[in-house]
Order: sequence, then C-alpha cells, then structure tokens
Amino acid sequence: MAERRNIEFEIEGGLKLRGWLFTPGGPGPHPAITMAHGYAGVKEHGLERFAIAFAEAGFVVLLHDHRNFGASDGVERGDVDPWRQIADWRRAISYLEIQPEVDPKRIGLWGTSYAGGHAIVLGATDRRLKAVVSQVPTISGFEQGLRRISPDAIPALEEAFSNDERGQLRGEPLRRQLVVSDDPSVAASYRSKDAIEFYLQPLPAGAWENTVTIRSTRAARMYEPGAWVPRVSPTPLLMVVALADTITVTDVALAAYERALEPKKLVTIPGGHFDPYLSQFPMASAAAVAWFRAHLLDA
Repeated sequence: MAERRNIEFEIEGGLKLRGWLFTPGGPGPHPAITMAHGYAGVKEHGLERFAIAFAEAGFVVLLHDHRNFGASDGVERGDVDPWRQIADWRRAISYLEIQPEVDPKRIGLWGTSYAGGHAIVLGATDRRLKAVVSQVPTISGFEQGLRRISPDAIPALEEAFSNDERGQLRGEPLRRQLVVSDDPSVAASYRSKDAIEFYLQPLPAGAWENTVTIRSTRAARMYEPGAWVPRVSPTPLLMVVALADTITVTDVALAAYERALEPKKLVTIPGGHFDPYLSQFPMASAAAVAWFRAHLLDA
C-alpha cells in the first residue's frame, strides 16, 4: 500500500510549493516520478489516482501544485505563467533527487494537458529526466486558440489584453476571468460541458477557485511547446492522445508525435480531453505505468 505525506520545498523569492509525496512499500532507493496538473488545475483534480497507480507500481511520486494554485504559495492567485511553472518544476526535480527513498539516476516526469506541454519542454531541456509521459498535451497555443475561439470574438479578447496591460502600468490589480462558465456573457477560459464538469467537480473546501488572470490567456496563446518535441530525444517519450480532444486538439498532437524522434511511443485513447482522468483512466494510467517500468524500473 502506497503511503502519502504532505511536503513543501522552496522556490525563488522564498515562496514554497506544496504537494504530496507518495512512497511504495519495500526497501529503496526507488525510481521516482514527478508530476503536476495542467491549466488552472490543482492536485485534487483527479491526479491522486495516477500518483497512487505509479506508487503501487514501485515508484516514489512527487505531485505538486503550481505556484499561485492550491496549497502552494503565490501572491497573484490564479496567474499561469508557463515558463515560471517550468522553472519551478526543475526545483521539484532537484527536491526529488535528494529524498532518501529516491534513486536520483532514475527520475521520470508525467504531465497532462498544459503540463503535458511542460513535460515536452522539460524532457527536451533537462537530462536528469530518464523518461517522459505527455498526456493530452498542449502543443500549440496559437493553433488551439484558432480552434476554440471564434474569429468574431478575437477583437474583444485583444482589447481585454490591452486593457489589462494598461491597468498594470497604472498599478491596478490584474484583470481576471472565470476558468469555466456556460454563460456566454461572462469571460471564461472554457465553456464546454465536459470542462465545466471537470473543473467544478467536488473538491475539498478551499482547494480551488474558479478564477484565472487575463494575462494567463495571453501567455497560453503564446505558448508553443511543440517546437521542443524533436529535442526530447534521446529521452524516451510517451504521448497519450485522446481521439476526440477539442481542448488540446487531437490532430495537432498527432502531428507533433510524428515530429518526435525515437525512442517514442504513441497511445491513443477513445474520448475527449478529460476522459483520461475519468472513463479512460485505466487505459491512460496503464500506458504510463508500462512506460515508466520499461525505462525506469527495469532499466
């Protein structure tokens, strides 16, 4: 039976990231996996099931909340900067390396959705990682934006970006929008029924707020982790792609996989963006466990 304990570690500016460390039974040191959630998500959004599956397969697992979210520090709550999250994640890898239960030469990374994009960037730029799993990943903020935002809505979005920049110059609070809403008159990142159900699932009190900064949307539309896909090699890369994904967009992910170099593997699963956490969890988790076993446990 895997054990879970609360942990924290320091990042720049004295801020602390917090999360959970899962440890398997038996003597160590064990191979390890570091993982985190996607856009505006927290660890309670369906990730503990993956962490437990990995720990029960023999891995130490570090699951942290990004800065400004969940249990982690951050003054600008709900602010998503992909490059800060990536820099913080490097600190998580360093923290994991020094845990007495961990074999620092056998660390893998699992990221999903927006953090699936981070997994690609980190896999390409941090050779401490010996295996990477990128689940339903963000590949191109630009391409995703073209699919998810109608052309007639773009002028208002650009004006919101501009007003936010002007407000920051004047020292005003960052402008905000909801993460999910089905009200078309309210600014929100996602409007699909499956996204609303996923983000608004019952969570512990205070674990998550339905708010994100406007500048997070600008940053997301500028984020292009797909440019790093060919550079992940020689680190082994598994991509898990949902065949009806309208959030990170199936065809864009499949095209990115074609650009990846060996060693690589593609696993496609039925359903949409959120099904790996829900109806397709057994398939998604089994694929990741098998990949980590092959490249960390049995290596």
